Parts: sequence; C-alpha cells; structure tokens
Amino acid sequence: MDDVCESSITRVLCLGGEGQLSTGDNKTVEQDIDTTYAADNEATTGEAVADVSEEATVSSELEQARVQAEENYQRLLRVQADFDNFRRRARTEKEDFAKYASLKLIEQLLPIVDNFDRALSSSKETKDFDALVKGLDMTYRGIDQLLTAEGLKPIESVGHPFNPEFHQAVMQVESEEHEEGIVVEELQKGYILKDKVIRPAMVKVSV
Repeated sequence: MDDVCESSITRVLCLGGEGQLSTGDNKTVEQDIDTTYAADNEATTGEAVADVSEEATVSSELEQARVQAEENYQRLLRVQADFDNFRRRARTEKEDFAKYASLKLIEQLLPIVDNFDRALSSSKETKDFDALVKGLDMTYRGIDQLLTAEGLKPIESVGHPFNPEFHQAVMQVESEEHEEGIVVEELQKGYILKDKVIRPAMVKVSV
C-alpha cells in the first residue's frame, strides 16, 4: 500500500478507502494537490513561452530575409539600368564612328584639294600649261603620300606570275619574251590596303 500511495492524489484515494482523513492529513493533501497543479501550470507556461520565443525568432529571420531580398532587387535594378545606359552609349558611339569614319582621311585630303584648286585657277588665268602640269604632279604626289601613309600600296604585276588572289586576267596573249602564265601588261592598277586586297590588278597574261 505504501508503494502505491506515493503521489498526493493517490494518497487521497488510498486513505479515502480506509476511513476519514484527519484535519492535518487533509491540509497536507490539499497542499500536495496545489503544488502539483502549480508545477503543471509552470510547465505549461514554460512551453508557451518557448513557442512564442521560437515564433519570434522565425519572424525575425523572415524579416531579415525580406530586407535582404529587397536590397538584392534594388541592386539588380541599378545594374540593369547601368547596363542599359552602357548599351545606349555603345550604340551611339558605333553609329558616330560609322558616320565619321572617313573624317581623318578627309581632313588630310583637304590641303591636297586646295593645291589642286589653286593649280587649276592659276593655269586658267595664265594659260600656262607647264604650271598646270606642275600643279597636277604636286597633287598626285600629295595623294600618293597620303594613301601610302594610310597603308595603301599598289600590286606589282608586270613580269610576275599570274596570281588569282592579286590579279584579274581579262585577256590571254602570246608572248615570246615571257613564259606561260606571266603577266605581260597591266590594264588597271590593283591595290592592297594593309593586308587586304581591295582591288585586284586587271592584267593580260601570256600563254
């Protein structure tokens, strides 16, 4: 019986079966019951506080995640705006480059055009053929120097073997001086700009 009646409530049930409780025993049982209920309430309250604390922690983490997501979104918008601005600037610069690509060459040609104009005007006034020829020669040399400085050079043709990469054969002729497949005459000069053929030479080739 002693082993069974360990808890307060069990003692009440056990003693109640044996007879009336004394006043002292009654108070002791009531105190035990109150203590048991108080402990249960404290446990329940502790669990509730723990749940609230955990919920607050989760809420705080969610708020931090929301703030971080908003910052990332704003950063993305700024990067996108910067990229759009860069793309517009690049497009504008490309259009300007294509529009004014010949600006430098034209600026270099202007003094030559001025010399040519002065030579024509002078020859008209003086009727001096020699002055006209001299003016034309100066103009040609000025243009040739400018084009050479820009990387333009003529294709060597006469006396060289025919090369379809540099020559355009428009006629085949018999020749006692040259072997077969040799350029014997140049009808139109060809030119190379740096490493690119911009116009093949128009030639006659021996057969």
